[in-house]
Amino acid sequence: MPTRSATMDYLLDQLRRAGPVSARKMFGEYCLYYDGTPVGLVCDDLLFLKPTAQGRALISEVREGAPYPGARPHLRLDADAWDDAQALCLLVRTTALALPPRPAPKPKAVKAKTKPRTP
Repeated sequence: MPTRSATMDYLLDQLRRAGPVSARKMFGEYCLYYDGTPVGLVCDDLLFLKPTAQGRALISEVREGAPYPGARPHLRLDADAWDDAQALCLLVRTTALALPPRPAPKPKAVKAKTKPRTP
């Protein structure tokens, strides 16, 4: 069952004080970003955050799960855990800061212009 847009609206509303949080729809589900860094996925109306030691320390009852078959285990947060906006914001921000920095994108190669062929 794909994640409902109302679920994403609620989650993003809860995270509005966390900082630069956004989401992008992908394959009927959503990827959650903090300042452009992917921090988790929202699948089947559940939030799956990337596992970090700092994030685990903030959760009283750690649950793990895979957001989709074959995925690595993530920290699973049911919608009930989203009600405490302050704790949720802290968890998402802490997770983002604990992740290794993303490599800078490689510059695109400039294609050389070719002369038109003459027959």
